[in-house]
Amino acid sequence: MKEKNFISAVVYIHNNESNIKEFLTKLVTTLSSKFLKYEIIFVNDDSTDGTINEIKKTAKNITDATISIINMSFYQGKEIAMNAGIDLAIGDFVYQFDSTVIDYEPNLIIQIYEKSLEGYDIVNAIPNKKKRKSSALFYKVFNKNSNFAYKLDTEAFQIMSRRAINRIYAINKSVPYRKAIQANSGLKIGYVKYNPTIKTNSKIDKKLQKERGKTAVNSLILFTDISYKITLTFSIFMLIFIILVGLYTVVIFFTNEPVEGWTPTMLFLASGFFGIFMILTIIIKYLSIILNLVFKKSEFLVESIDKIK
Repeated sequence: MKEKNFISAVVYIHNNESNIKEFLTKLVTTLSSKFLKYEIIFVNDDSTDGTINEIKKTAKNITDATISIINMSFYQGKEIAMNAGIDLAIGDFVYQFDSTVIDYEPNLIIQIYEKSLEGYDIVNAIPNKKKRKSSALFYKVFNKNSNFAYKLDTEAFQIMSRRAINRIYAINKSVPYRKAIQANSGLKIGYVKYNPTIKTNSKIDKKLQKERGKTAVNSLILFTDISYKITLTFSIFMLIFIILVGLYTVVIFFTNEPVEGWTPTMLFLASGFFGIFMILTIIIKYLSIILNLVFKKSEFLVESIDKIK
C-alpha cells in the first residue's frame, strides 16, 4: 500500500542540462513507487542553458506528479533560492535536493523518509566519503568552533517534516544558512549513511563556487567563535609585543640618550595599539552575539512560477 502523506520535493537547479533528465526520471520513478500524491518544485536560479527545456520535455511523459518551476528574477544563490521553493511547498514532508547529481541508489530517497517516521523531524543522507577536501575542512573547523547539539556534515539531500519547517521559520523567517538553523532548532535529526555509487568530479559553476565560499565565511563568523578567537589571539600577541617594546623603551631610557620625546611616544603608540585590538575583540564578540539573536533578513525575488504538470 502506498503512503498517503503528501510529499514535496524541492530541487535547486542552475545550469544542470547534462543530468536533469536522468535526475527527474529517477526521482519520479522512486516517488511514484511509494507515495500516492506528490509534487516536484524546481527552483530555477538563473539557468542560461537548456535545463528548463529538458525538464519540460521529460515532464511530458510523467502522469502522476505535479511539477512546477520557480524562476528567480536573477541569480540569488542556493540558500535564498531554496527558501523560495520551501515557501511554495505544501507537503507533509519536504525533500530538499541541493544538487541533481545522483551518486546513490534511488531507494535511499525512500529510506530517509522511513527514517523520519521513526521520530526524526529532519533526516540527512550522508555519503561515507567526503566529496571535496574543502568541504571536509570547512565542517571540521565549523564543528570544532560551534556549540550545536548536532554536528554538520556534507549531505546529498534531506527530508524535513512540516513541523520542522514551521519550527525553523518560527525561529527566523530569513535563514542565512539552513543547516546551522536546523542543527540548532531543538528538533531530532537523523542520518542515513551511504556509499557513493559514482565519482563526481564535475566542475563547479563559478557562481556556485563563489557563493559557496561566501556562505562558508559568513557561516563561520555568524555561528562560531572563530572570529573572536582569532582576534583574541592577535590581542595576546600584541600584548606580548607591547610588553617587549615597553621594556626596550625603559632600557634605552636608562642606558642611552634617547631622542627627546621618543620614550613617551613609543609608550603611547604601544598602549594605543593594544587598546585598539582589545576594543576590536570586544566589538566582534558583541556583534557575534547580536547576529545570533537577530539575523539580517534575506528576501528572495521571484520572476514567475510555471505550472507545467
